[in-house]
Amino acid sequence: MTHPDLSFKQRLAENRVVLAPGVYDAFTASLAAAAGFEALYLSGAAIAYTRLGRPDIGLVSVSEVADTIALVRDRVPTPLVVDADTGYGNALNVQRTVRMFERAGATALQLEDQSFPKRCGHLTDKAVIPAGEMAGKIKAAVDARSSEGTLIVARTDAVAVEGVPAALDRARLYVEAGADVLFVEAPKSREQLAAIADQLGGVRPLLANMVEGGQTPISSAADLGVLGYRLVIFPGGIVRALARQAQDYYASLAEHGTTQPFRDRMFDFNALNELIGTPEMLALGETYKDFAPVKRTKQEDAV
Repeated sequence: MTHPDLSFKQRLAENRVVLAPGVYDAFTASLAAAAGFEALYLSGAAIAYTRLGRPDIGLVSVSEVADTIALVRDRVPTPLVVDADTGYGNALNVQRTVRMFERAGATALQLEDQSFPKRCGHLTDKAVIPAGEMAGKIKAAVDARSSEGTLIVARTDAVAVEGVPAALDRARLYVEAGADVLFVEAPKSREQLAAIADQLGGVRPLLANMVEGGQTPISSAADLGVLGYRLVIFPGGIVRALARQAQDYYASLAEHGTTQPFRDRMFDFNALNELIGTPEMLALGETYKDFAPVKRTKQEDAV
């Protein structure tokens, strides 16, 4: 785990990769933190999937994400990288987003250069805004943050629209605007991943996005670290895993009319309460149940 005095920015500057799993609420964040991850990634797609039951096509609002950040931060102290989509509007909207998310507890905010309405970076038919406009949004984000410890992650989706060279040019421009971390989305091969790392790895820490079934071939965090990436996210994997499990659970319940055939694949009531810390919280509540001030002597009162 990162030492408390070592900021996330300093950690990303080290010559070893950070693996950040995707989470979408306080429950998944608590499970991921308990597994020992150094950072978490709050996925906008995963919020859309689970909170709205809808695809990642720009439907999630800024307030819904801010509320989720606050709930996650109340549960775990782990550094939290937050998907802020396009910033929910122009440069002024970006500044409001940065202020809201930073107050809610975000450690880093990821902003992308898609036009609105945006869509998942691994879907087809994306469009991007002019590079200069995006650079202005990055500059606005940097100006709006209250702490330099709050990182601005600049994502470009230009690989699918304009090609790798144009995406590299955009990334360099975003560095000039003040980006702390670079994220070139959806390279289509290991060769493209390596070329991006070769060109940008010495400029800023690089983020790689692993999406099961997406445009980019899946690699391990260690392998990507060797290429030169410093932050690797698996943003929607938890939703895909839980969706498969939930589909099987509901099918079993519908078929059998009872959860008994599925019991070996579930936590029971007591095990789940242990997992979420119910005994500890009840015990803590007892310590506040009947507060009584410490009795002082007359001599102590006189002092």
